[in-house]
Amino acid sequence: MVIHPMGWDAFGLPAENAARDNRIEPSRWTSDNIKRMKEQLLQLGCSFDWDRELATCDPSYYKWTQAIFLKLYSKGLVYQREALVNWDPVDETVLADEQVDQSGRSWRSGAKVEKRWLKQWFIRTTKFAKSLFDGLQDPALVDWRDVIKLQRHWIGACDGTTFDFEVSLEGQRQHSWTIAVWTQCPECILGVSFIAVRPESSIHSLCVQHGDLGELKWRQSSVDSGVKWWRIPMIVARHPLTGEDLPLIILDLDVTDDASGEAGFCGTSECRVGLPGENMLDHEIAVSEGFSLHPKMVEGERMLPSAGPLLSGLSVAEAGAAMRQRAMERGVGGDEVGPNLKDWLISRQRSWGTPIPMVHCGKCGAVPDEELPVLLPSLDGVEGSPNVLPLDKNEKWKSTSCPRCGSKAKRETDTMDTFVDSSWYFLRYLDPKNPSSPFSAEEVKELMPVDLYIGGKEHAILHLYYARFMAHFLHSEGLLPQPEPFRRLLVQGMVMGKTYHAKKSGKYLRPSEVEVRGKVVLEKATREPVAVSWQKMSKSKHNGVVPSDMMAEHGTDTTRLLVLADVAPTSHRKWTPETFPGIINWQKKLWLMMKKFRELRSSGKCLPLPLGDDFASGEQQLWDSRNFYLKGATFNYASSYQLSVAISKMQGLSNALRKASPCVIQQGFEFERALGVLLMLLAPMAPHFASELWSGFVTAPGRVDPDSKEIDWESSVLEQNWPKVDDDYHLDLIGKLNGSELCCIKMPKRDLDVLGAEDALQRCLLHPSFEMTKQRGEGMEKGRMVDYKYTHYPGYQATVNILTEAGLSRKDSASGKTVREKKMAENLP
Repeated sequence: MVIHPMGWDAFGLPAENAARDNRIEPSRWTSDNIKRMKEQLLQLGCSFDWDRELATCDPSYYKWTQAIFLKLYSKGLVYQREALVNWDPVDETVLADEQVDQSGRSWRSGAKVEKRWLKQWFIRTTKFAKSLFDGLQDPALVDWRDVIKLQRHWIGACDGTTFDFEVSLEGQRQHSWTIAVWTQCPECILGVSFIAVRPESSIHSLCVQHGDLGELKWRQSSVDSGVKWWRIPMIVARHPLTGEDLPLIILDLDVTDDASGEAGFCGTSECRVGLPGENMLDHEIAVSEGFSLHPKMVEGERMLPSAGPLLSGLSVAEAGAAMRQRAMERGVGGDEVGPNLKDWLISRQRSWGTPIPMVHCGKCGAVPDEELPVLLPSLDGVEGSPNVLPLDKNEKWKSTSCPRCGSKAKRETDTMDTFVDSSWYFLRYLDPKNPSSPFSAEEVKELMPVDLYIGGKEHAILHLYYARFMAHFLHSEGLLPQPEPFRRLLVQGMVMGKTYHAKKSGKYLRPSEVEVRGKVVLEKATREPVAVSWQKMSKSKHNGVVPSDMMAEHGTDTTRLLVLADVAPTSHRKWTPETFPGIINWQKKLWLMMKKFRELRSSGKCLPLPLGDDFASGEQQLWDSRNFYLKGATFNYASSYQLSVAISKMQGLSNALRKASPCVIQQGFEFERALGVLLMLLAPMAPHFASELWSGFVTAPGRVDPDSKEIDWESSVLEQNWPKVDDDYHLDLIGKLNGSELCCIKMPKRDLDVLGAEDALQRCLLHPSFEMTKQRGEGMEKGRMVDYKYTHYPGYQATVNILTEAGLSRKDSASGKTVREKKMAENLP
């Protein structure tokens, strides 16, 4: 079964703002746009399974997004906490960092963005940090390449632990907030005597907001002149395991990243624990400030008696595990995580998003609302506003009753980050009409994981990370058969449009608003100079192309070929009409070739065969060309997804056909086979054009092989079996040494298709090229081979990559990874 679905990630600020600007309700604006885009996709002839279509803004979908949220909440993986955010005072909403320009102004309203502390909802993704990090070594992951490095860098090595400390004004627990403190030494958590905070950090800012910190009174270290600190008055942090109130200090030091975690702050951590028993700086601070002095707890790899009866005599690893376990049991951290990874902030002050299904009750606190879906209110035309009323101002919708005690209560007015909606959509595709569950366990067991994930480079970190997190969580709940949701990745490039923006104001201009004079480009209205660049197509930059306009000018199939040609899907594409003639001229040549074929086959008079071997030679060349280009095109269709290369292979085969003599065209068996194969190869990309050509092909008289088993003369080109390379055509067995090609062994397809790994290895080792490396002493002496990898593509080629100690050590010294990590994570070719 092939599932090729389509869905619409339809919530979010762009749709909300567009609806506001056009004075239309967001649901209607979104629905109209979906309808328009669907019409364009249907016009393009895309073969999506429309029976599985879904939209994240549909209540039948976001009901299950809310259900998954509540499942996370029930497992302690959702919490609400104050966070520092970008606040637009005009639009009255939180902005993502990328929505704030270099001047600190909102990209939409132009207002000066403020930093505010707001209560926000988080998903505790760090709970699965180690699982997500280790999952990148799964050998089932194919073609992830540098995405594995990006994911690893984002997650970070899980070499520490976070503990949640409750911070408050001294003696005022009712005004408290929580900070997550990362440490590489969980075994010493009972020896903490203070919390050190980075200057100007968000935690420092929060302390300023909650208390009167007075005049800064720095103390200088007598041990290191580059270190100074200042005690934060009247604010304490409660130890999550002992309940002890600990002081906080602002620690300013030149060392911003200490890999040991003993003196500086690791990575982007804003705070760290103070351990006077374990390092000199903390001891000096504790003595100077009169903080409690805990004795040294660790000696080598063992815990000292001073660590207390719970930890004394344990190994460092055992003690760390015991402290992590105790923290997890109390719900105050304890998960293995790196210093940079943060939990997922999902709150958005939006009106067009999935409502967070929580109710705030004066008696019960935050209570989950189990009556799903929690529907959005109608947002159309309220109080003469620009048609979108913020949820927190919609008193009628906001007012409700507590699901627990029945008292008057208020709905949560934040909506979810749209990444929550899209973090599980691939599961809903499998069972899109299920009214009682987000997906069927049977369908998921049979069809997961996703065979091919296609997304841009911007998806390689965030969306992929969130989707992987969701899959790991659902797997831990027994709802998915495996934790990794995607087997293979295709990281697509962007379609780039020529972009004009005024150098002085930075305003983006339409092509009609600029005047080009040679290399000089000016804005027509102001005569100001204009900068020209290639950027990702965007409505806001006026650099996009309307698909319907392209199809009206060139037709559906030509548009499809223009999109797929020139560059591979993984590369950026500069969209310019200057590249169009190649494809348009190729189509004309195909049409003329079919015309010539029909004329010669319909002439009723056989051309005389040429003297000598010219006819047989022409046929042999077409036999070679058909197999060569069929092999290449099929490989790029089915295995590498380099569709632009598949087009070039088809163009190569059409050139070979056009070189054939009139006699070969009229009477050639191989010409007939090759022309049929070319049309079959063309059909997936240009189905309408290929069908027209096929009609001319099968209705031409004078068939050389009317009983062909390769061509079904009575069926359309779209119903043909995919052509195969001839069994006696010779394919390549490529031998590599540490990734460098040394030999190419030719063998018939019938033999290569059944060639096993061990047999392939022995054939390469016996090849003269490998024998020469032994004589030169380049690492192929007996016993020096560490491993080998056999990559087999039946019908195309096979590769043996022999790995030696020298080759692996070179790679590993460059990457800092172990042989096992290198082999599993990067899947050496």
